[in-house]
Amino acid sequence: MSDQDMSQEGVRQAASDLVTSGEDIRERMRELTLEALQTHRLDLHGMRAVMRALTEGISLGAQQRGGEVREALSEAFAGMDQAVSKAAQASSLALKEMAARGREFTDSELRQGLDRMRSMEDDLLGAVRQITHATGGAVKTEWESLSQHAQHAGTDTGRVVAQTLRDFSARVTSAMGDGAMAGVDAARQFGERFAGMTSGILAGMSEALRKGRDDKP
Repeated sequence: MSDQDMSQEGVRQAASDLVTSGEDIRERMRELTLEALQTHRLDLHGMRAVMRALTEGISLGAQQRGGEVREALSEAFAGMDQAVSKAAQASSLALKEMAARGREFTDSELRQGLDRMRSMEDDLLGAVRQITHATGGAVKTEWESLSQHAQHAGTDTGRVVAQTLRDFSARVTSAMGDGAMAGVDAARQFGERFAGMTSGILAGMSEALRKGRDDKP
């Protein structure tokens, strides 16, 4: 999909087309989501824009699937979740790499990185809630069911975030007890550095997934 238009409208249209086609929805949605996340970087605004465009496109495609709406939405959401969980894994690896550098990585920066990771699942589920309110008919009903299931059973993304919090539990406690907050400029610089490192790791993961798929007989 290297030549795919990764503007917000392009992502929306690509999501709609692949759901309409009904071919390998989960895998293709995972690839589309990964590419869109890398293109728009993993900052707060970019992440939410990608999630919104994807769910809007999925809804448009699902409307063309007749009696297969449930399966189409379920597969598409699973592909999105797998991709976002990869982004969360990349973020976790970036935090661990930065933490290994000692004084280059402060407790306030750790808190900022973990907060950003927490928001990944919120962005994913928030986009589903938004599209549920914006659509109707069978698509709305299935989005509602999917949202409720994800809230109760959890997501792959949420499990990665929870494990990362456990990995950093001792230092998180220290950071939460520290009232000192980084300045606006320092927080922005860290955010850019963190997003850049995470994007780089995610690109490597995406390439490995593509290679694995291409190597399949």
